Amino acid sequence: MIKRVKLLGYVLTGIVSVLMVSGVLLIWLGTTGDTVVSADSRVCYKGTSTDSVGLMFNVYSGSEFLPDILETLSSNGAKATFFVGGTWAEKNETMLKEIVAGGHEIGNHGYLHRDHDKLNKQGNRDEISLTHKLVRSICGYEMTLFAPPSGAYSTVTVDVAEELGYKTIMWSKDTIDWRDHDTHLITERATKDVVGGDLILMHPTANTAEALPEIVNKIKSNNLNLAVVSDVL
Repeated sequence: MIKRVKLLGYVLTGIVSVLMVSGVLLIWLGTTGDTVVSADSRVCYKGTSTDSVGLMFNVYSGSEFLPDILETLSSNGAKATFFVGGTWAEKNETMLKEIVAGGHEIGNHGYLHRDHDKLNKQGNRDEISLTHKLVRSICGYEMTLFAPPSGAYSTVTVDVAEELGYKTIMWSKDTIDWRDHDTHLITERATKDVVGGDLILMHPTANTAEALPEIVNKIKSNNLNLAVVSDVL
């Protein structure tokens, strides 16, 4: 009897250890750029399209590089999704309208670039709804996609986004162009092993604008289209 109890204890200990390791692995995967694992199944890290990828530009600064980015997209018949911050939209109404006029998608990136995982329900609601109303007032655009600043979100964030008619969007490839000002590295991160459904995160930086023509060419050479995130999902 004592042996059986000890054996059961060993088995239970083993199961707990496996679960703990699995939990750590899932948390780690959820924080890496090239993963589709999410602690919340409602959060989109990747689309279901087999023939298209989505270029995502999170915009809080870098307005001076947007004309070149828009020109590259236009000359290649490519579309992208621009997740705009509320404070940026307030100061750049003309550029916001140009993005919409180019047939691109506009997404919500919060108002003050705050970490939404640290906000309560009302804080999340204020950040998203204020930006929504602002963009709508400027160009009549009704946004439906929300990209949390810094990729920071909680269950409360996703709940509030849903209540406001939004899908919460992350990414499957992160160029980390805001940190690494290296054109070659940005290109490699955006295009390595690219497949349909990928969501590629970028920002309007000088090196990203320089890298974009090659990024577009490499993606197209893989027989993939560049579409807005909504279509890729």
